[in-house]
Amino acid sequence: MSSDTSPRLADALAAGTLVLDGGMSNQLESAGHDLSDELWSARLLAERPEAITEAHLAYFRAGADVAITASYQATFEGFGRRGIGREDAARLLASSVELARAAARRARDAGAARPLWVAASVGPYGAMLADGSEYRGRYGLSVEDLERFHRPRLEVLSAAAPDVLALETIPDTDEAVALLRAVRGLGVPAWLSYTVDGRRTRAGQPLEEAFAPAADVDEVIAVGVNCCAPDDVAYAVGTAARVTGKPVVVYPNSGEVWDAEARVWRGRTTFGAEQVTAWREAGARLIGGCCRVGPEGIAAIAGVV
Repeated sequence: MSSDTSPRLADALAAGTLVLDGGMSNQLESAGHDLSDELWSARLLAERPEAITEAHLAYFRAGADVAITASYQATFEGFGRRGIGREDAARLLASSVELARAAARRARDAGAARPLWVAASVGPYGAMLADGSEYRGRYGLSVEDLERFHRPRLEVLSAAAPDVLALETIPDTDEAVALLRAVRGLGVPAWLSYTVDGRRTRAGQPLEEAFAPAADVDEVIAVGVNCCAPDDVAYAVGTAARVTGKPVVVYPNSGEVWDAEARVWRGRTTFGAEQVTAWREAGARLIGGCCRVGPEGIAAIAGVV
């Protein structure tokens, strides 16, 4: 189901380039919300849902065409550790889609005439662990184990009728294969987005090998990278387009580096709107930002697109 009267996202990608939103966590933190918690932004699904809608709305106002929900770190297991049962966890997962829909309605009520879409975020297994392992992969689980972990959450999010499932920040091919199996038959398209380091996944697999499993999966409407350095995007775009023949999705970080011990970002921003043209020419059709890319950055991208 498309966002109200919006056309299908796959059709829109065939016609041109769309702008994704930016980082959910940095937008929430800039509004004064403390995310130093294992549930990260998913905690606000229960405690401050209106803050999530406001964050989505800020990106729509900046020119984003697609909002990515606050469900990246929302899992039955993670909620369970906080005493939230499966029924309530499922309700919170589904609410992430409705909060983004509400922001889209408010944006249209305020005069946004363009179509707006909602992508339901599905983060990696490592995000649930909240120990940084989503940037390493190789959890010691089989593909079957990972498929069993992901499928129930995918079923709940799909039932909430997003426009697309964002299988994002995936660190290795085993988890990608598990997710590609898990999305079959759900009736909702998906994109697959790896987090990478140079020309390899975070787990060390060459990107040519990593993108290949998505090539023949009908549910997958785009393939690409996110939560990576901007300098890593150009090679990934060309490789994903060549290997899969599908539109490419890219939303890198600002270029700053997270210091896990000090829990601060270090370095300088290297992500600029001037890079967008080259990515588009190489095959990128969904372009946005991830960590530390806020509404100003998305507005700059929208200005180019």
